[in-house]
Amino acid sequence: MKFENLKAVYSSYKTAPVEIREKFALSSAQTSTLLFKLKEMGLVTEAIILSTCNRTEIYYVTDNNNTDLSSQLISLLLIEKGIIDSGLNHQYFISVDDHFEAVNRLFSISAGLDSQVLGDLQITGQVKHAYQISADANMSGPFLHRLMHTIFFTNKRIVQETSFRDGAASVSYAAVELTESVTDHILEPYVLVIGTGKIGADVCRTLKDKNFKNICILNRTVSKAEELATELGYQFGGLEQLADCIANADVIIGSVSGEIPLVTKKLVREIGIQNHKYFIDLSIPRSIETEVEEIPGAILYNVDHIQNKTTEALQMRRNAIPKVQCLIAQSAQEFNEWTKEMAFSPTVQKLKNSLEQIRQEEVARHLKQLTEKEAELIETVTKSLMQKIIKFPVLQLKAACKRGEQDEMIDILNDLFDLEKSTKVDTK
Repeated sequence: MKFENLKAVYSSYKTAPVEIREKFALSSAQTSTLLFKLKEMGLVTEAIILSTCNRTEIYYVTDNNNTDLSSQLISLLLIEKGIIDSGLNHQYFISVDDHFEAVNRLFSISAGLDSQVLGDLQITGQVKHAYQISADANMSGPFLHRLMHTIFFTNKRIVQETSFRDGAASVSYAAVELTESVTDHILEPYVLVIGTGKIGADVCRTLKDKNFKNICILNRTVSKAEELATELGYQFGGLEQLADCIANADVIIGSVSGEIPLVTKKLVREIGIQNHKYFIDLSIPRSIETEVEEIPGAILYNVDHIQNKTTEALQMRRNAIPKVQCLIAQSAQEFNEWTKEMAFSPTVQKLKNSLEQIRQEEVARHLKQLTEKEAELIETVTKSLMQKIIKFPVLQLKAACKRGEQDEMIDILNDLFDLEKSTKVDTK
């Protein structure tokens, strides 16, 4: 098996708009089905499929020399999604045929360097989930197991040794982080989200990721609220329920723009506040009247408070990029050296088999003339001699790998010892 053969084909937010990307997005079940098809068809030997709202990417190991393989994989993905493959959708995908480029890309994506929100905290979990699906489908072999565990170890170092994952770097994440902070004394806080636009939807999904359970989503168009609430398992309704929901809520997050604020001082006063209520306004123009904070018990945070936090966090993450890239480069180099060594391991095994065969044949010629004790001594001495003989070629192979000359060295050993004719022997 050739270990330096990782390839990739992908579509991401950089190659396709959201209305196109959502057509390619695979559920966990669809991902499993596609992996099983790749396995049955024998197109690849190992594969991992990463599918999120921002990307659908297939990383695969193959011995197949088919130059059109990436196009075949795209077609299979489209079939799995029920999309008629007219060829037009292929323009949204990019193929990576270089092994080292594919490895470095998966490292960078897993770290969050390629995310829309720099240092995205969710991507590591999404990559782990993709790896688990691949392992369950028996599509992760020695190569991907080693690669993924190297990536996870590197991500751990990034968290421990840099500030790349510190702070909330998106408005939605910062809003949820603030919600966590102000409700840490409440067992199951009731959170009301008003609006299902991009930010509102991101807030809801982040609340779900943070295991908030008691959530209500309100929207002018109830069907949109229902669609999002059904996806996440939350309550939903229209704006006519606004007063009742505010009365029950611990945190109110506004993410809907309009000519006049939806949540006014008059409305909140009429509702009455028994304990504290936290209002987080992410809208421009504002959806929560600033005078709301004049009411005792009402605490208002506006988008500027949130933006200041995200700006600071993003700058901190940008400053950490060189250190992150350095850690990735170190790990990728170590991994790539391992892949090169794996490429010559069959040759090393053949060489061991060849020498062992010679050793056994020579020892067998003299066994009848030796006592049992002498035979044991000869066995020990000849095995030790064989290990010393093989040590030098192995060291030379490793050195050749670092110079990128392993193929030439493998050819030399094959010719010298006629390894292609070597047979497997009992080395016990």
